[in-house]
Amino acid sequence: MLIRFLFYGLLGWIMEIVFTGITSLLQGDWRLPGSTFLWMLPIYGMGVFAERVHDGIRRWPWMLRGVIWLAFFWTVEYASGWLLQALTGVCPWDYSASPYSFHGFIRLDMAPDWFAAGLLFEKAHDWLDRILVRLNSVR
Repeated sequence: MLIRFLFYGLLGWIMEIVFTGITSLLQGDWRLPGSTFLWMLPIYGMGVFAERVHDGIRRWPWMLRGVIWLAFFWTVEYASGWLLQALTGVCPWDYSASPYSFHGFIRLDMAPDWFAAGLLFEKAHDWLDRILVRLNSVR
């Protein structure tokens, strides 16, 4: 479980850094600065618990699965943002300046991003399962 936790945590970090770097480019910054927060490693790492969701919905139509992932990720993003703010006094990502923000914890305009991230998560989960099965068979 620790390997899976670290896999999802690091994958989330990488995806976030690439996403913010591309966003920088779209805003005209050719340096492509990408960033994330240290808090995100354990938050993304909790993707290990989403594997069961994926196993339960894998045969459903992709559009429905994407909507489920969107709702799942928004729930996690909102809850973790709220919890971090309650514990530390600040949420590392503060979307409150966006007109599409919901309490500063999630942004409604990022729905397509989370929809796609959920479908990519499914591919990562299946890939990780194949790799770990191979590694275990070598032992």
